[in-house]
Amino acid sequence: MTLPETTSSRWATTEGLPFPLGPTRIEAEDACNFALYSKHAESVTLLLYSERDIVNPLLAYRFDYLKNKTGRIWHCRIPLASMKGASYYAYSVEGPAPNGRFEWHGFDREKILLDPYAKSVFFPPAFDRLAAIRPGSNAGKALLGVLTGDSERFNWQGDQRPRHEADTVIYELHVGGFTRNPNSGVRDQARGTFAGLIEKIPYLKDLGVTVVELMPVFQYDPSDGNYWGYMPLNFFSPHHGYLSDHTVRAQHNEVRDMIKALHQADIEVVLDVVYNHTGEGDHTGPVYSYKGIDNSTYYLMADRPDAPYENFSGTGNTLNTANRAVRKMIMDSARHWACEMHVDGFRFDLASLFTRNPDGSVNANDVPLLSDMASDPDLAHLRLIAEPWDAAGVYQLGRAFPGIMTCQWNGRYRDDLRRFLKGDPGRVSALMRRLYGSDDLFPDDRMNAYHPHQSVNYIASHDGFTLYDLVAYNQKRNWANGHGNTDGMAENHSWNCGWEGDEGAPPEVMNLRKQQIKNFCCLLFLSNGTPMFRAGDEFMHTQAGNNNPYNQDNEAGWIDWSRLHANADMIRFFKLMIAFRKAHPSLARSRFWREDVRWYGVGHATDLAYDSRSLAFALHGASHHDLDIYVMINAWWEELTFQIQEGATNAWRRVVDTSLESPFDFLEPGNESPMQSLQYRVPSRAVVVLVRDQDGGDRNEN
Repeated sequence: MTLPETTSSRWATTEGLPFPLGPTRIEAEDACNFALYSKHAESVTLLLYSERDIVNPLLAYRFDYLKNKTGRIWHCRIPLASMKGASYYAYSVEGPAPNGRFEWHGFDREKILLDPYAKSVFFPPAFDRLAAIRPGSNAGKALLGVLTGDSERFNWQGDQRPRHEADTVIYELHVGGFTRNPNSGVRDQARGTFAGLIEKIPYLKDLGVTVVELMPVFQYDPSDGNYWGYMPLNFFSPHHGYLSDHTVRAQHNEVRDMIKALHQADIEVVLDVVYNHTGEGDHTGPVYSYKGIDNSTYYLMADRPDAPYENFSGTGNTLNTANRAVRKMIMDSARHWACEMHVDGFRFDLASLFTRNPDGSVNANDVPLLSDMASDPDLAHLRLIAEPWDAAGVYQLGRAFPGIMTCQWNGRYRDDLRRFLKGDPGRVSALMRRLYGSDDLFPDDRMNAYHPHQSVNYIASHDGFTLYDLVAYNQKRNWANGHGNTDGMAENHSWNCGWEGDEGAPPEVMNLRKQQIKNFCCLLFLSNGTPMFRAGDEFMHTQAGNNNPYNQDNEAGWIDWSRLHANADMIRFFKLMIAFRKAHPSLARSRFWREDVRWYGVGHATDLAYDSRSLAFALHGASHHDLDIYVMINAWWEELTFQIQEGATNAWRRVVDTSLESPFDFLEPGNESPMQSLQYRVPSRAVVVLVRDQDGGDRNEN
């Protein structure tokens, strides 16, 4: 960061300033200000390194707390001439030994520590994770901050941030895995990078995507085996592995190029952010940064000397977001990505961890971090999405989650849709709730006034089976992950359509799998709420039954683009279903459908019996200047004859019948098939969609 030229105070020149945190170049003085938060440190030393020698510092500046400390922040100002052309920096911090749960310190004067506010991270050639774990110095093997990180200017001229409403379609993807495969069609040097994603924008635009949700892009340690990126080292720097240009000064600008290009295509960018834990793990993990700077400030600690870290995240540690200094760091990170990088929103991984108090208990009434964001003018307008649970059993979906203004991943939608289409009994009433917008979870009474779009509806995400594997495997196959097939969700509510896996699967099984995928797609885009699907599901991408390939940076974890051409009929169906949703604003509403929907069964009455597996509904579109839509759903394994309950025979036109082969499964606008009867024989495990104009006859609603 660079501050504008202003008249400097003598105190600031000699002592430095406690803000902003991190390194800040002061142009008026040809100097650099450094500021680091550490409440419990007894001694802090700034270390500056040249490109030629990353073992021995050019300068070691030891802070004097009588001159270089304000409150909890250590600060100094170093003239550029004294920095001798240094390129990298780090800290050495000393402090007291552990002393009880809330002062369980992790100071180690021999460890070289990364600044939490570093804008770019340098991995030395000799970088060694084990050196940060075992006793002794890790000099020359430690992560370093880059002094010129994010120092290049970027031209944002012409950038306009899109904001989608009824036409929102979220597409979850992994920046590396999306184009890493040689068959991605991306230039070799751009495969698996932000630049590679730019080359795929025409594909995203053609598909109909309006929001991309990027799995974590913050810098992480590639040596810890978490290819997905859910073990962040730093919250301000982009992951170097996603760069096609590894020039440190250009790191942020390559991300900006991607974001600007997506905006030009009218696509929002939402980042999946991990603000609930770090890649330092538990007491057996490395000391990279936070542990050595102020362990008991950054982390929730337990009253267990042999296992001192609370592990509500399932990854070894939990950030103490109840602490104001930790929240400030997260807020500063969010502002950096929103203001400096122009991202349009965040998806908060394991957001229920934000409700944890310092003692680990749950604050059921407030999420201080999200409350801070809601009152911040730079962040309040963003698209904010919460994953409303944690890895320790807290599940706060819907109104149970105290962040009332955020959208939420709706895990109940996922499970209820899976179980209904699988053929489980007793699921009709749950299906009605999910199609309607999940008002049982997001009530719109006077006190709560939720909107249906706050429910992010999805069938599959990075957690769990791909959509194809959901209909191809009854059991997970996670042996390659190295945990004896014990990792990943055990209950997936999947059904293999009568044959486990792909090997030797007969044609009738493959046809049924396609039909089931079309059923899922159809219901997802017919539901009120915000639809999301994962990259590759539109062309039946498979992970061969692995429902947790978090450490598979190989073909098992990369999108296989050959399936795009092999399953052109499926991607056609997805594209047309997305276009159908966008063309019918009565489906995706700001409010619930209320009196505009009529529920039926195969006849007039909705069959809510335990053994029922059928449902029909009519959605009237007049209030939204739209057509009427009639949907018939048969999840039974035998054909059912539905009696259409509204309108004249010739008023209705068939658009979708998922039992038919392409192109007859989805008839494009202008080619819909007029109905010849008010009876329709819906084959087993199929969904049928009809439309009619507003003057299409009596509704017969009585």
